[in-house]
Amino acid sequence: MTSLVRTAHERGLTTLTLDSPANRNALSAALLGDLSQALTAVAKDEDVRAVVLTHTGNTFCAGADLRDPPDTRAMVGVLRQIVELPRPVVARVTGHVRAGGLGLLGACDIAAASAAATFALTEVRIGVTPAVISLTLLPRTDPRAIARYYLSGERFDAAEAVRTGLLTASGDDVDEVLEPVLDGLRRAEPQALAETKRLLTVRVLETFDRDAADLAALSARLFSSPQAREGMTAFLERRDPEWVV
Repeated sequence: MTSLVRTAHERGLTTLTLDSPANRNALSAALLGDLSQALTAVAKDEDVRAVVLTHTGNTFCAGADLRDPPDTRAMVGVLRQIVELPRPVVARVTGHVRAGGLGLLGACDIAAASAAATFALTEVRIGVTPAVISLTLLPRTDPRAIARYYLSGERFDAAEAVRTGLLTASGDDVDEVLEPVLDGLRRAEPQALAETKRLLTVRVLETFDRDAADLAALSARLFSSPQAREGMTAFLERRDPEWVV
């Protein structure tokens, strides 16, 4: 079976490309499984200096696959793998990011996007909440800035994503933005990189240890609620859910 995550290696960098165009790289059980396997392989490869996480198509990740929602524990596991990976992980975004996809960005150590990229935390619009992805988003974003988008589900642009702390940087050409970053990672000593990443992720991992079980349970409860069933059905049928006034 073809993997939904493509792997390529060049000059110390491993690029993991989300490649599930049929559902806009939505987080299905299959995609999460393939991403977990790819991360496991990277962790064992001493020739890898850093990881670039990117995508095919015009969407980095559309969030959870509503036709095949993944187990919340699998989502928690993949997010933690990215945070704990003893290599820096750099997100490279040239398209749109929605809902759970923002959790992947939050898990990465550095995240950059093209100026044309858009972002939205759309969970409240389908009757759920950004529960599990809060493990990576809340420790790394500005509380007042991100609260607006958690509560309203509004779409925002790459410049605003930088202001909230979701992104490190943005620009017309994301590869130009990332060029000095990737050059710096290639020049860094591997053990120093690993230990520096460990320093930077202490607070994020504390959040996982404290809150992961409760947030996974909250997510599972809301996804199985009548409100979520209505919200997801309305989304798939391209209509407003019953609560829109």
